[in-house]
Amino acid sequence: MRHGISLLPDCRRDRRSAADYYRDVLALTRFADRAGIDYVKMTEHYLGEYGGYCPSPLTFLAAAAAQTTDIRLMTGATLPAFHHPIQLAAHISMVDALSEGRLDVGLGRAWLPYEFEALGVPIDESRPRFEATTRAMLRLWTEENVTEDTPFFSYRDATSLPPVTQSPHPPLWGAAVRSPESFTWLGEHGLGVMLALAPLKKDVGVSRYVINLYRDAFTPGDGGHAAPRIALSTPLYVARTDDEAYRAAEPLYREYMAVWSEAAASWKTTTSDQYAGYDQMGAHARHLTDFDVRRHGTAVIGSPGTVAERILALREEYGVDTFLWQVDFGGQNLDQMQASLRLYVDEVLPRL
Repeated sequence: MRHGISLLPDCRRDRRSAADYYRDVLALTRFADRAGIDYVKMTEHYLGEYGGYCPSPLTFLAAAAAQTTDIRLMTGATLPAFHHPIQLAAHISMVDALSEGRLDVGLGRAWLPYEFEALGVPIDESRPRFEATTRAMLRLWTEENVTEDTPFFSYRDATSLPPVTQSPHPPLWGAAVRSPESFTWLGEHGLGVMLALAPLKKDVGVSRYVINLYRDAFTPGDGGHAAPRIALSTPLYVARTDDEAYRAAEPLYREYMAVWSEAAASWKTTTSDQYAGYDQMGAHARHLTDFDVRRHGTAVIGSPGTVAERILALREEYGVDTFLWQVDFGGQNLDQMQASLRLYVDEVLPRL
């Protein structure tokens, strides 16, 4: 198993400044690097307090590259539908060079209607844009004088610079939740799968069925992986005892749920056949006052022993080989994040 920290800022502007957040997560990244953690991942979002502090994962990862030596850097996820492939290929190659080949690239379709609306991208085009941009980016990394003519972009005789540092390119991952088409496509193109559990257990759409679709379709090649790879992200909080962990984590998780629900509420006025079931999200906000984190949340919270047991159960359930723990949920400060991560390194990992 490999292990990483996954960053998805959910900070409210009136409680925590962007400068404070960046300072703390960069300090945590340096700690993770020294502790031998495998990955640091940052997500791309816009406008809202759900992820709004990181519109550019590559900018954050460039800063992280300058302050670390061994930890691998991962976008999780960069959103191809919002970018031109020439720009995205070049920006990724630049961070690959700055980090001396430590970059993994996680790609996602995006899922928040207000982001599509604000950026002028039709939400029903998310899948074909994702696939076309990803294919074009792969060609730009591995060919010269590339010509593309698609409904979304076109260019002639493009040779991307700087060249990628890793050969043939950084390893690629794709975010998938419940759509069989997504899991099959990622397998056919040799990408790793990035799973993210929904905050509530009853909304978890991942199943062994779609995981098996991915494994059965997997073909080594375009994505840079020789075999299927499955990474999972969900919030993590470790303390000395289960009770201590829940006392600290419950208010943080409820705050995370509040921010997530505010973002998901944009689905109340949006429907798309590209996102089956998403129009039901956002309905949980009115229930947050009595939300039972222990019974209904998907976060991994508890003592080192409890957390280790839960990790092994998730590994068995989904075939996970890489855990990317969301350690910043609820607007935590550095002391909270580092105390939890230190226990994970010192007392959870030895149990695994």
